[in-house]
Amino acid sequence: MSAIAGLWRFDGKPEAGAGCTRMLAAQEIYGPHDLSQWVEEPLAMGRRLFRTLPEDVHDRHVLFSTDRRFVLVADVRLDNRADLERALSLSPTGLCDAAILLESLVRWGEGALDQLVGDFAFALWDSRQQSLLLARDFLGQRPLHYYRSNGLFAFATMPKGLHALSEISYAADEVAMAEFLTLMPQVGPRSFFKDIARVEAGHVVTVTRQGVTSRRYWEPSPPSSVGERRRDYAEGLRYHLDQATQSRLRGANGVVATHLSAGFDSASVTATAARLLAPLGGKVLAFTAVPREGFDGTSPHNGICDEGPLAAATAAMYPNIEHKLIRSGGLSPLADLDRYFYLFDRPALNLCNRVWLTAIDAAARDRKVRVLLTGQMGNMSVSYAGLEYLPGQLGKGRLIALFRECARLVAHGTMSWPAALATAIGPYMPAWLWQRLSAWRGRERNVLEYTAIREAQLRELNLHSVARQRGLDFCYRPRKDGFESRLWVLRRIDLGNYNKGTLAGWGIDQRDPTADRRLVEYCLSAPMEQFLSQGETRVLARRTLNDRLPQAVMDERGKGYQAADWHEGFAAARGEIAEELGRLSKCETAARALDVQRLQGLVKNWPASGWGGAEVEKSYRLALLRGVSAGHFLRKVARSNA
Repeated sequence: MSAIAGLWRFDGKPEAGAGCTRMLAAQEIYGPHDLSQWVEEPLAMGRRLFRTLPEDVHDRHVLFSTDRRFVLVADVRLDNRADLERALSLSPTGLCDAAILLESLVRWGEGALDQLVGDFAFALWDSRQQSLLLARDFLGQRPLHYYRSNGLFAFATMPKGLHALSEISYAADEVAMAEFLTLMPQVGPRSFFKDIARVEAGHVVTVTRQGVTSRRYWEPSPPSSVGERRRDYAEGLRYHLDQATQSRLRGANGVVATHLSAGFDSASVTATAARLLAPLGGKVLAFTAVPREGFDGTSPHNGICDEGPLAAATAAMYPNIEHKLIRSGGLSPLADLDRYFYLFDRPALNLCNRVWLTAIDAAARDRKVRVLLTGQMGNMSVSYAGLEYLPGQLGKGRLIALFRECARLVAHGTMSWPAALATAIGPYMPAWLWQRLSAWRGRERNVLEYTAIREAQLRELNLHSVARQRGLDFCYRPRKDGFESRLWVLRRIDLGNYNKGTLAGWGIDQRDPTADRRLVEYCLSAPMEQFLSQGETRVLARRTLNDRLPQAVMDERGKGYQAADWHEGFAAARGEIAEELGRLSKCETAARALDVQRLQGLVKNWPASGWGGAEVEKSYRLALLRGVSAGHFLRKVARSNA
């Protein structure tokens, strides 16, 4: 991995080189192993390297095309490196991934973006056209930010790189924070800092002296009406899962860490990695977050409180998996807030999850493991459930087929009749009717109940209208189109800063095979019948994984709930939370964004029980914890310790 930076001055000041030096110095934690910079006033570009790949020994400097027309700085891991080498007739040795990226851009221009598979963010200077090209991979696994004024354009991997320039004010973007509080999709270039923009995932940004333009380059095709046979789809998914996992083992040196839950996604990645490493004598260190011994609590929606036994069943199938249980529920979710702020340059989304994620990162670091595989995007690729098939049938007027599928789902115990009918009809209901029916069923959702935002802020920023524009329904009606629904989820959250911060903080390179572009596009191309059929959800995953996972995992219908005892550490931190809320009440930007009085009331009226209930989850796990995370970020940016 690398941290990159660049500065292009339009104001005639001969300070690009000095400014870029400061930007790179500010990002040293993201690239401590090597530094390279190129300066040709009024432009300077550079990169700091964090070695994670064998070929990084060849990454020694900023890269130039043969004719010196193009200059490249890149943060990149190419997962189809061998394919690109063949297409470009390159020698398979002696080149770092950034050099192959440069050759691809020289050969195909922006068209290279459709040839690349992997995680990347880069900036390419074209001296002939006097333009900069910035781009990120299709899901934004690597971050990239920029700033533009009349006098300069600057880019950096992380906002702290840009804040090294005196021209850029240090202030929070209060609109972005309000959107964060209401779980709004991260659509558009806003970052969490005022005047600093993100290159959006799957986008390319073109910069000239005249201005900045952005366009989305990743536009996958919807499923074709003519598909493969059922058996062929399962074989195809196995092939893509193997390919995606294999390419992400590069640099792991025979030992890779994984997240391993009771579900399909992380289990499929863990099992596939074990199968691929076994012939080479390699090993998988699989981590599962579980509650403390003796915990007998419940979880919302009757989820699986202890995923340890099912995870252990998967691990037991493979002799080269070492299974480790992580018990972190007694830890305070506030303990590392300052560290998260520094590493991520953004607020943490789910502090209760961040506790066990941090514990796993620390355990992997202590075992000197460098690569950790996840399955974060598997719900939208490998194990997509296919429930949008139901409203799809209704929309096509296929009422008999719809009734039969609902009846099969009920017969299999997958859904109740009310749930099946709500899934089918809900997308076509007006919001007010859905809200009334949800209230009648005891499942009403009100944005002010599960978020910490002030009602006045919600109105002032017209967030209900913004939500509609971004496809977010605050009452969370089901969606009607499986293809569009998955695209929406895939594009909803920007993970780049988290990945970069995890590398800097724990030396762990997180990689997600379920987010492989080839695998994702393959799953998006499959017709809905491949995912829901004969009363079974996740049908394609079940056919694909039946030789890789134990029957107990394949048969499980419940949803896992890692570290179900999270509230014990939360309760122990009640005093810390009250103190933080007191500080937030005195911070102008935090008090403007948050309903601090309501949050203080939640702390005062602390529940003695019911932590597994939906109402407590909405008020404490969602509203209070996310409100504290957002408020802490605003307070730190405001440099307030009141």
